[in-house]
Amino acid sequence: MNKDAISCQINDLTEIVDPSLFAFANVKIANNVIKFHRSLPNYTPTPLVKLSRLASRLGIKELLIKDESHRFDLNAFKVLGASYAIAKYLGEILELKDDELTFGKILAKQSRYKNITFVTATDGNHGRAVAWSTKLFGCKSVAYMPKGSSPTRLEAIKNYGTEASITTLNYDDTVIHAKHKAREEGWILLQDTSWEGYEKVPLHIMQGYCTLVSEYLNQEQEIWPTHVFIQAGVGSLAAAILAYLHNLSDRPTPKFIVVEPQGAPCLYESIRLNVDKPFRVRGDLPTIMAGLACGEPSHIGWSILKSATNAFLMCSDDVTRRGVKVLGNPLGGDQRIISGESGAVTLGALFEIMSNEQFYKIRDVLNLTGNSRVLLFSTEGDTDPAVYRNIVWLSNT
Repeated sequence: MNKDAISCQINDLTEIVDPSLFAFANVKIANNVIKFHRSLPNYTPTPLVKLSRLASRLGIKELLIKDESHRFDLNAFKVLGASYAIAKYLGEILELKDDELTFGKILAKQSRYKNITFVTATDGNHGRAVAWSTKLFGCKSVAYMPKGSSPTRLEAIKNYGTEASITTLNYDDTVIHAKHKAREEGWILLQDTSWEGYEKVPLHIMQGYCTLVSEYLNQEQEIWPTHVFIQAGVGSLAAAILAYLHNLSDRPTPKFIVVEPQGAPCLYESIRLNVDKPFRVRGDLPTIMAGLACGEPSHIGWSILKSATNAFLMCSDDVTRRGVKVLGNPLGGDQRIISGESGAVTLGALFEIMSNEQFYKIRDVLNLTGNSRVLLFSTEGDTDPAVYRNIVWLSNT
């Protein structure tokens, strides 16, 4: 592995954190969110996998991974945010309170919203989640994908009855296109990034992601992580998890490490440059990590992450290829995890940091030791089987 495959930017956390930043993900809200998710047909928590042999091989105490390849039939975590944000929008139309928000109560009044159309920009998993959710609730949706998007992921969105197409634009410009189409057509923009003036829906999507931590709390009563590594595109997932962790006042807050691709390191560069506004990476965003190929941070996500994230990592595609292979080929006694190119980058980073002496300085600065307990989120399975197969069969990493 090239010594430049992983770069680390430590965040200066000397300023006092404003607790109101985390209020959207407090325990009461998170409990209402998981109550809603439990009301969805065929809901089951995704597995929390304990990789004891790999932890021992890497020289840490515990390694736990939430395996989102088992999330409904969608093979990715994104549906947690999309379904809750749609439910919140429909719930307001139907005058349902947050603690009344269930699938059954919404569907019972379908005639009052069935002509609503949601629109989104997506590089795959979010669009599929929107398509699945709108079909479930009985309304309509439109999805736009950036140039270079996988035809397999396009067809996966269309299979739910959503009108979907690939544009000639990069991801961030496709978001702008979706925003303009929403205004022109009277559609509801359902985007998992935010900007000034567009915050309500992205906040609801972020609240939906809290179910990942709620499930962890129900699944594991003894092991609490010292470190959480989480991947980021625009940063909404990472910010939601970080906010919820800060609201668990009875538990120590783990060290929080955000991981991005070298081809789209908008959060990493924003910290490195120490700018007042988040930095936008322009151009084609070259990376195989399609779900993380985002050039501009979410307005809300950035404000949370810069205030409380301990470190930002920037990783090459070879790092995530390593993660895909390690998870798919476990040591004896460990469980196999099918993790896609955006899901495996955190494991790839941890693996290299702990086993490759070129990265010992990063290991030391993150205080990863034999007592460390690490929590990761494999955010997708093989959502594009051809890409997954090429990594496992053909790449030399």
